[in-house]
Amino acid sequence: MRIHLSSVFVDDQDKALRFYTEVLGFVKKAEVPLGEDRWLTVVSPEDPDGTELLLEPAGHPAVKPYRDALLNDGIPATAFAVDDVHAEFNRLRGLGVRFTQKPMEMGSVTTAVLDDTCGNLIQIVHQA
Repeated sequence: MRIHLSSVFVDDQDKALRFYTEVLGFVKKAEVPLGEDRWLTVVSPEDPDGTELLLEPAGHPAVKPYRDALLNDGIPATAFAVDDVHAEFNRLRGLGVRFTQKPMEMGSVTTAVLDDTCGNLIQIVHQA
């Protein structure tokens, strides 16, 4: 068994697609119209057949209180592995990304937390 798909709830799929592709560097994998919304996924260009991230519309009534609670407590919705948190932090800040946590080293793990502009906090992480 392996993880095939994960998701983040987004306020605006077009805005999310731009952020996740143009800023974070993912590539669009699937886009299937579903009424007003789409089945819209992105993947890492380093692993195009790997785990897909669904940019899921946040319209369900349960999503707002869930996301508000995570945001208020500073809890990331998901985490992405990077080779160098400090380099990625500098690259993304140069693109105007807002971080809620600067790079923090905790033993062999380094993390930072960013705002994805679509209603989520995202952690970037590297484990040595």
